[in-house]
Amino acid sequence: MNEKEREKVIVQTSFIGILTNVILVAFKMTIGLISNSIAVILDAINNLSDALSSVVTIVGAKLAGKAPDKKHPFGYGRIEYLTSMIVSAIVLYAGITSVVESVKKIIHPAKAEYSFVSIIIIAVAVILKLLLGSFVKKRGKKVNSGALIASGSDALFDAVLSSSVLASALIYMFFGISLEAFVGVVISLFIVKAGVEMLVETLDDILGKRADKELVQKIKKLIAEEKEVRGAFDLVISNYGPNKNIASVHVELPDTMTVEEVDNLTRRLEEKIYNETAVILTGIGVYSYNTKNDEAAAIRNNVAKILSAHDYVLQMHGFYLDTKNKTMRFDTVLSFSVSFKEAMETMKKEIKAAYPDYEITITTDVDISEL
Repeated sequence: MNEKEREKVIVQTSFIGILTNVILVAFKMTIGLISNSIAVILDAINNLSDALSSVVTIVGAKLAGKAPDKKHPFGYGRIEYLTSMIVSAIVLYAGITSVVESVKKIIHPAKAEYSFVSIIIIAVAVILKLLLGSFVKKRGKKVNSGALIASGSDALFDAVLSSSVLASALIYMFFGISLEAFVGVVISLFIVKAGVEMLVETLDDILGKRADKELVQKIKKLIAEEKEVRGAFDLVISNYGPNKNIASVHVELPDTMTVEEVDNLTRRLEEKIYNETAVILTGIGVYSYNTKNDEAAAIRNNVAKILSAHDYVLQMHGFYLDTKNKTMRFDTVLSFSVSFKEAMETMKKEIKAAYPDYEITITTDVDISEL
């Protein structure tokens, strides 16, 4: 699905959400005011925040769909994360406001009056919210829209909250027990919780989070399918909005390959990865491995054994030994739990003790994606 089609789905789905929520707001607010029910009024306000969220989602989709330009060569996709943050803030504000109003009603209770018609309308609202939530969430997953997925999840949760309003109304009608102010507090707290969770998730996207495990494994598998490649390492995926990923990677190749052969391979890999995953490989670095020296393999295995004694060393790769010039170089992937400086000093000291005649170069990599 291209960007235009994706934008169209997001906009159409959001419009359906706006229309449904506006209808629900009108009916619930009317019932709430007539019956003097704080729970129903807060439920209507929650639906209003959902409608506003859908408006923000449409604006975000339109802005994010703008073509890249000189000032923003990677496009405007990250705007969707900003609009998701605005949606989170709207939900959070609605929740906090609802808490305050519910507590006021507990301190100063007011008698509610429900009718059979109001009960029917609230029940229908529950069903509509369930249908809307399932629809929006499904469409959100289809186009990888965090805002739509969040809106769908929120709508499904709203159905649960509306059910609690319905239950409190029925309890009041049949038993004369007024629970609506307390139900309002519960609804409000859940709305606040949802807003905070949405905000945290969006902040993770903006700050940059660990690459998706399945995507990383798929890319490395595709690279490893090439017969010349012994391994793929240091995969870094930078995200510039939903479905907009740019990456770089190192591949380990035999030291007998020519520059022309490497050039053909890297171009083939770039095309293959893009076609299979839509990820743009902007850089492919190369590690060479020894093919003409049996001693190199033995030393490599021993160095790996020395490093494996440390839990913080997650991987060693890119090993190359020059027996003529007495040089040894390799990369290590270290966990975030260790000081890189101290780890480097320890590794060099131990390997130097085992191979005092060699000049040792160790590059430390961060554990940023699945190994």
